[in-house]
Amino acid sequence: MKQRNLAPLAAALFAAMTMGACSDNDNKRSIGQDGVGANRHQAAQDVKTAAGNAAAKQSDSVNDAAITTTVNAELARDGKLDPTRIDVDTSRGRVALRGTAPDAESRERAKHIALSIKGVTGVDNFLTVSKM
Repeated sequence: MKQRNLAPLAAALFAAMTMGACSDNDNKRSIGQDGVGANRHQAAQDVKTAAGNAAAKQSDSVNDAAITTTVNAELARDGKLDPTRIDVDTSRGRVALRGTAPDAESRERAKHIALSIKGVTGVDNFLTVSKM
């Protein structure tokens, strides 16, 4: 699971809140004088949009982490699958399974387990059957 740096999100949110404090009255006065107010207002809107996008990406990351954790837990509950031999990665709700399964039936079961988790949009099953 990849760790995300929250500093860019925090900076974007801080900037959005700071720029959001600019009142429309200040913008209207400035527009007549030198056009700076319109630019400042647009910049504030751009920062708010960027902050919203950053928050959505962070939310996706949190959801992906929860999906990965849940899939790992459900694989561990299965009697034949060894979760230490299966790597689970999630990106935007799509799960990738890599590693080995003891047999073809277990390989398919791992895919169905992952598909049963809330928020999973699809599964890429790269598991191979171990030759013991």
